[in-house]
Amino acid sequence: MSATTGSPPRHVLVVDDDSDLREQVVAYLGEHGYEMHSAADAASMERVLSASPIDVVILDVMLPGEDGLSICRRLSESGGPAIVMVSAMGEEVDRVLGLELGADDYLPKPVSPRELLARVRAVVRRLDEARAGAPRKGKTYHFQGFVLDTLRRQLRAPNGTTILLTGGEFSLLSAFLEHPQRVLSRDQLLDMARGGQSEVFDRAIDVQISRLRRKLHACVDEEIIKTHRGAGYLFDARVART
Repeated sequence: MSATTGSPPRHVLVVDDDSDLREQVVAYLGEHGYEMHSAADAASMERVLSASPIDVVILDVMLPGEDGLSICRRLSESGGPAIVMVSAMGEEVDRVLGLELGADDYLPKPVSPRELLARVRAVVRRLDEARAGAPRKGKTYHFQGFVLDTLRRQLRAPNGTTILLTGGEFSLLSAFLEHPQRVLSRDQLLDMARGGQSEVFDRAIDVQISRLRRKLHACVDEEIIKTHRGAGYLFDARVART
Protein backbone atom coordinates (compact mmCIF):
# COMPACT_ATOMS: atom_id res chain seq x y z
CA MET A 1 0.00 0.00 0.00
CA SER A 2 1.32 3.45 -0.91
CA ALA A 3 2.17 5.86 1.89
CA THR A 4 0.26 8.48 -0.08
CA THR A 5 -3.08 7.47 -1.52
CA GLY A 6 -3.21 7.61 -5.29
CA SER A 7 0.53 8.10 -5.75
CA PRO A 8 3.48 5.72 -6.11
CA PRO A 9 5.38 4.91 -2.90
CA ARG A 10 7.97 7.47 -1.86
CA HIS A 11 11.56 6.30 -1.55
CA VAL A 12 13.23 6.82 1.83
CA LEU A 13 16.93 6.23 2.52
CA VAL A 14 18.14 5.58 6.09
CA VAL A 15 21.82 6.47 6.58
CA ASP A 16 23.05 5.23 9.98
CA ASP A 17 26.00 3.07 11.02
CA ASP A 18 23.91 1.39 13.76
CA SER A 19 22.70 -1.69 11.89
CA ASP A 20 20.04 -2.60 14.46
CA LEU A 21 18.50 0.87 14.42
CA ARG A 22 18.76 1.01 10.65
CA GLU A 23 16.92 -2.27 10.25
CA GLN A 24 14.25 -1.22 12.75
CA VAL A 25 13.51 2.01 10.90
CA VAL A 26 13.55 0.31 7.51
CA ALA A 27 11.12 -2.35 8.71
CA TYR A 28 8.74 0.08 10.44
CA LEU A 29 8.52 2.65 7.65
CA GLY A 30 8.37 -0.13 5.07
CA GLU A 31 5.27 -1.49 6.81
CA HIS A 32 3.66 1.93 6.33
CA GLY A 33 4.03 2.05 2.57
CA TYR A 34 7.45 3.56 1.92
CA GLU A 35 10.02 2.09 -0.45
CA MET A 36 12.97 1.72 1.88
CA HIS A 37 16.74 1.83 1.27
CA SER A 38 19.62 1.82 3.73
CA ALA A 39 23.28 2.78 3.94
CA ALA A 40 25.92 2.72 6.68
CA ASP A 41 28.09 5.61 5.45
CA ALA A 42 28.48 8.32 2.81
CA ALA A 43 29.99 6.02 0.18
CA SER A 44 27.14 3.50 0.32
CA MET A 45 24.64 6.39 0.47
CA GLU A 46 26.01 7.75 -2.81
CA ARG A 47 25.56 4.36 -4.46
CA VAL A 48 21.91 4.28 -3.42
CA LEU A 49 21.31 7.88 -4.54
CA SER A 50 22.76 7.14 -7.96
CA ALA A 51 20.56 4.07 -8.40
CA SER A 52 17.21 5.08 -6.86
CA PRO A 53 14.91 8.16 -6.89
CA ILE A 54 15.23 9.02 -3.21
CA ASP A 55 12.68 11.49 -1.84
CA VAL A 56 13.78 11.67 1.81
CA VAL A 57 17.06 10.87 3.56
CA ILE A 58 16.94 10.01 7.27
CA LEU A 59 20.46 10.98 8.25
CA ASP A 60 22.50 10.29 11.40
CA VAL A 61 25.14 12.85 12.39
CA MET A 62 27.82 10.54 13.78
CA LEU A 63 28.96 8.45 10.82
CA PRO A 64 32.29 6.87 9.92
CA GLY A 65 34.20 8.92 7.36
CA GLU A 66 32.18 11.91 6.20
CA ASP A 67 29.86 13.00 9.01
CA GLY A 68 26.15 13.70 8.70
CA LEU A 69 26.48 17.49 8.92
CA SER A 70 28.88 17.55 5.98
CA ILE A 71 26.57 15.25 4.02
CA CYS A 72 23.57 17.45 4.87
CA ARG A 73 25.33 20.57 3.61
CA ARG A 74 26.43 18.85 0.41
CA LEU A 75 23.00 17.40 -0.39
CA SER A 76 21.14 20.65 0.31
CA GLU A 77 23.59 22.73 -1.75
CA SER A 78 23.11 20.40 -4.72
CA GLY A 79 19.31 20.48 -4.47
CA GLY A 80 19.14 16.88 -3.30
CA PRO A 81 16.34 15.03 -1.47
CA ALA A 82 14.65 16.27 1.68
CA ILE A 83 16.64 15.55 4.85
CA VAL A 84 15.45 14.46 8.29
CA MET A 85 18.40 14.40 10.68
CA VAL A 86 18.35 11.99 13.63
CA SER A 87 21.13 12.31 16.17
CA ALA A 88 22.16 11.76 19.77
CA MET A 89 23.38 15.37 19.58
CA GLY A 90 19.99 16.80 20.45
CA GLU A 91 20.68 20.14 22.13
CA GLU A 92 19.09 23.22 20.56
CA VAL A 93 22.44 24.41 19.22
CA ASP A 94 22.86 21.06 17.41
CA ARG A 95 19.36 21.20 15.95
CA VAL A 96 19.82 24.78 14.81
CA LEU A 97 23.12 23.88 13.15
CA GLY A 98 21.50 20.97 11.29
CA LEU A 99 18.70 23.22 10.08
CA GLU A 100 21.20 25.92 9.10
CA LEU A 101 22.99 23.38 6.92
CA GLY A 102 19.79 22.49 5.06
CA ALA A 103 17.92 19.81 7.03
CA ASP A 104 14.13 19.92 6.74
CA ASP A 105 13.72 18.48 10.24
CA TYR A 106 15.92 17.39 13.13
CA LEU A 107 15.08 14.77 15.79
CA PRO A 108 17.15 13.90 18.86
CA LYS A 109 17.86 10.24 19.64
CA PRO A 110 16.33 8.13 20.97
CA VAL A 111 13.31 8.70 18.76
CA SER A 112 10.24 6.48 18.62
CA PRO A 113 9.44 4.92 15.23
CA ARG A 114 5.96 6.46 15.42
CA GLU A 115 7.33 10.00 15.81
CA LEU A 116 9.86 9.45 13.04
CA LEU A 117 7.05 8.19 10.79
CA ALA A 118 5.01 11.32 11.58
CA ARG A 119 7.93 13.59 10.70
CA VAL A 120 8.66 11.72 7.46
CA ARG A 121 4.99 11.89 6.52
CA ALA A 122 5.00 15.66 7.09
CA VAL A 123 8.06 16.10 4.85
CA VAL A 124 6.64 13.81 2.14
CA ARG A 125 3.28 15.58 2.31
CA ARG A 126 4.98 18.89 1.60
CA LEU A 127 6.85 17.33 -1.31
CA ASP A 128 3.65 15.83 -2.71
CA GLU A 129 1.72 19.08 -2.33
CA ALA A 130 4.43 21.04 -4.12
CA ARG A 131 4.72 18.48 -6.92
CA ALA A 132 0.98 18.15 -7.36
CA GLY A 133 0.16 21.83 -6.96
CA ALA A 134 2.87 23.45 -9.07
CA PRO A 135 1.93 21.98 -12.47
CA ARG A 136 -1.75 22.62 -11.79
CA LYS A 137 -1.26 26.28 -10.93
CA GLY A 138 1.89 26.98 -12.94
CA LYS A 139 2.57 30.16 -10.96
CA THR A 140 5.50 32.44 -11.61
CA TYR A 141 6.28 35.19 -9.10
CA HIS A 142 8.32 38.31 -9.86
CA PHE A 143 9.81 40.47 -7.09
CA GLN A 144 12.84 42.79 -6.85
CA GLY A 145 14.24 41.29 -10.06
CA PHE A 146 13.85 37.71 -8.80
CA VAL A 147 11.67 35.12 -10.55
CA LEU A 148 10.25 32.08 -8.74
CA ASP A 149 8.94 29.37 -11.05
CA THR A 150 6.78 27.03 -8.96
CA LEU A 151 6.51 24.49 -11.75
CA ARG A 152 10.28 23.95 -11.79
CA ARG A 153 10.70 24.93 -8.11
CA GLN A 154 13.39 27.29 -9.37
CA LEU A 155 14.41 30.72 -8.10
CA ARG A 156 16.35 32.95 -10.50
CA ALA A 157 18.30 35.92 -9.22
CA PRO A 158 18.25 39.34 -10.93
CA ASN A 159 21.51 38.43 -12.68
CA GLY A 160 19.95 35.27 -14.11
CA THR A 161 21.72 32.73 -11.91
CA THR A 162 19.74 29.96 -10.21
CA ILE A 163 19.50 30.00 -6.41
CA LEU A 164 19.14 26.56 -4.87
CA LEU A 165 16.42 26.31 -2.22
CA THR A 166 15.75 23.56 0.27
CA GLY A 167 12.19 22.26 0.52
CA GLY A 168 11.59 24.34 3.64
CA GLU A 169 12.96 27.51 2.05
CA PHE A 170 10.80 27.01 -1.05
CA SER A 171 7.67 26.54 1.08
CA LEU A 172 8.43 29.64 3.16
CA LEU A 173 9.17 31.81 0.14
CA SER A 174 5.93 30.64 -1.50
CA ALA A 175 4.01 31.59 1.66
CA PHE A 176 5.62 35.04 1.73
CA LEU A 177 4.89 35.61 -1.96
CA GLU A 178 1.23 34.78 -1.41
CA HIS A 179 1.07 37.31 1.44
CA PRO A 180 3.49 40.18 0.69
CA GLN A 181 3.49 43.39 2.75
CA ARG A 182 1.84 41.59 5.65
CA VAL A 183 3.34 40.64 9.02
CA LEU A 184 3.14 36.86 9.46
CA SER A 185 3.69 35.19 12.82
CA ARG A 186 5.66 31.98 13.28
CA ASP A 187 2.42 30.03 13.75
CA GLN A 188 0.97 31.45 10.55
CA LEU A 189 4.13 30.58 8.64
CA LEU A 190 4.06 27.04 10.02
CA ASP A 191 0.44 26.68 8.91
CA MET A 192 1.06 28.15 5.46
CA ALA A 193 4.40 26.52 4.69
CA ARG A 194 3.89 23.17 6.42
CA GLY A 195 0.16 22.70 6.48
CA GLY A 196 -0.01 22.89 10.26
CA GLN A 197 1.23 19.30 10.41
CA SER A 198 4.80 19.88 11.54
CA GLU A 199 5.89 19.53 15.15
CA VAL A 200 9.18 21.30 14.45
CA PHE A 201 9.98 23.79 17.20
CA ASP A 202 9.46 27.49 16.42
CA ARG A 203 13.20 28.12 16.25
CA ALA A 204 13.29 26.14 12.99
CA ILE A 205 11.26 28.85 11.27
CA ASP A 206 13.77 31.49 12.41
CA VAL A 207 16.66 29.43 11.09
CA GLN A 208 15.12 28.76 7.69
CA ILE A 209 14.06 32.40 7.29
CA SER A 210 17.62 33.45 8.17
CA ARG A 211 18.98 31.15 5.45
CA LEU A 212 16.43 32.42 2.91
CA ARG A 213 17.14 36.03 3.85
CA ARG A 214 20.90 35.53 3.31
CA LYS A 215 20.34 33.99 -0.12
CA LEU A 216 18.18 36.91 -1.22
CA HIS A 217 20.41 39.57 0.33
CA ALA A 218 23.45 38.13 -1.47
CA CYS A 219 21.82 39.25 -4.73
CA VAL A 220 20.26 42.62 -3.83
CA ASP A 221 21.16 45.34 -1.33
CA GLU A 222 17.63 45.76 0.05
CA GLU A 223 16.45 43.73 3.00
CA ILE A 224 13.38 41.94 1.65
CA ILE A 225 12.40 39.86 4.70
CA LYS A 226 12.05 42.12 7.72
CA THR A 227 11.70 41.08 11.35
CA HIS A 228 8.95 42.68 13.41
CA ARG A 229 10.07 41.89 16.93
CA GLY A 230 7.40 40.09 18.93
CA ALA A 231 5.07 39.89 15.92
CA GLY A 232 6.72 37.96 13.12
CA TYR A 233 8.11 38.62 9.65
CA LEU A 234 7.14 40.84 6.74
CA PHE A 235 8.02 40.29 3.06
CA ASP A 236 8.73 43.86 1.97
CA ALA A 237 8.56 43.73 -1.81
CA ARG A 238 6.04 44.28 -4.56
CA VAL A 239 5.04 40.93 -6.03
CA ALA A 240 3.61 40.24 -9.47
CA ARG A 241 2.14 36.82 -10.23
CA THR A 242 1.55 35.16 -13.59
